Amino acid sequence: MTAHRNIAAALLALPLAACAAGPAPEIATPTPVLPGQFFHDPDGGGAGVAALLPLDDPAYGALAAQALTQSPELGQALARVEAARAGAARTRAEQLPSISADASVTGVRTSPSQIGSNLPGGIALDTERVAYSANLTASWDADLFGRIKAQTRAANARLDAAEWEAHGVRVALLSEIAGSVIDWRSLASREAALRQDLAAAEGLAALAASREKAGLAPGFDRVRAEAAASASKSRLAALGSERARLIGRLVTLTAVDGEAVAAALALPAAVDALPSPARAAPSNLLQNRPDVLAAMARLQAADADLAVAARQRFPRLTLSAALGLLSFNLSSLFESDALVGSLGAGLAAPLIDFGRIEAEIDGAAADKQAAFAAYRGAVFAGLGEAEAAYGLVAAGDAEAGAALEESAQLERAAALADTRYRAGLADFLTVLEARRAADASGERAAAALGRARRARVLLWQALGGSPDQLTSRSISQ
Repeated sequence: MTAHRNIAAALLALPLAACAAGPAPEIATPTPVLPGQFFHDPDGGGAGVAALLPLDDPAYGALAAQALTQSPELGQALARVEAARAGAARTRAEQLPSISADASVTGVRTSPSQIGSNLPGGIALDTERVAYSANLTASWDADLFGRIKAQTRAANARLDAAEWEAHGVRVALLSEIAGSVIDWRSLASREAALRQDLAAAEGLAALAASREKAGLAPGFDRVRAEAAASASKSRLAALGSERARLIGRLVTLTAVDGEAVAAALALPAAVDALPSPARAAPSNLLQNRPDVLAAMARLQAADADLAVAARQRFPRLTLSAALGLLSFNLSSLFESDALVGSLGAGLAAPLIDFGRIEAEIDGAAADKQAAFAAYRGAVFAGLGEAEAAYGLVAAGDAEAGAALEESAQLERAAALADTRYRAGLADFLTVLEARRAADASGERAAAALGRARRARVLLWQALGGSPDQLTSRSISQ
């Protein structure tokens, strides 16, 4: 008996010795140090982040609403959220007991030759029996060292990551639609400028033709004026390919047909002044950028996975119970004599696994290091995009201001050259060159204004979207 006690004590000591291996290894994950302000930090407070989008444009409102309900890409992201939610629910359920029920009818026939013929007198062998049973069983992992809790943390963190990824898809989708709508409005402004150019060129061609008929100018002047008008017509025709590309892109983003997209883009919209760029601190990217937040959630999941791997070295205590009915006669199945039951507890721990668990721990630690590197990459990618976006806004504003000033000056020069030509103080070539320069500047100014508006959409996306559009965190927080 003493020897049995010693063996049992040794067996119980082995699982406890596994605990001496200690917790999971520590992997440093310091918060990245960001500058206090952006290099192209705007002056003043600026408008709110949401004001950077064309919210007053009815085409943007209609197409954005369609995309948020019908976009296939967003639908895939939301499906991944639901899959992650189901995984989190599954791990939370692991913390609770598992209860099952079963019922069976079993017939057994025994051959007399198995028993032999030398039975005592008065004893008969029942060679055929039918057993009826019904059982209710329960088992529960006590989770002494928090392995299941760590699995739950990992699943909840993955749910968070899926939610932030879905929000990132939403932000990218709205940004693409806003940029496409701005490009469409820019095309309309460029078309208006080109039609003014065409009208002016045709007017010069008509003037040159009348002077040719009167013998006051050579036919070469008329030919050059008509060539200028043809150039304006060519640039107008080229806008059609850009419109077709934009409609196709919006069909892809919104999952509606081209006719519906064209109808939305045909809605009238007022041309507003350029909003001042929103001012934000680089540290705000850590709270607003969905890709940064998703990377952080994946890092938390990797940390929990490392804890799960480490806890495989510790003992597992499982409690089980069963309550059932067993009878060889169906009529007596529910009598008290048919009641059977059991209650047990099991303790299991690894003894010798030749490094399997340690290898899993090392792999989980490497995964956590990779997740931290990915998080740092997302942080600095966001910082770089925001820096570039602020720079693009500043450069776009400067370009648009210079282009508008250039266009106004060249229009005045063209008007002056026309007046001097009609007064006989300048030749037709001077008028034509002044008109050609003024015509090109109008389209350039319209395109520059479009790029300045587009830069604001890029800034909105780089800053993580509007704060009021952020999705709520999962219940793991």
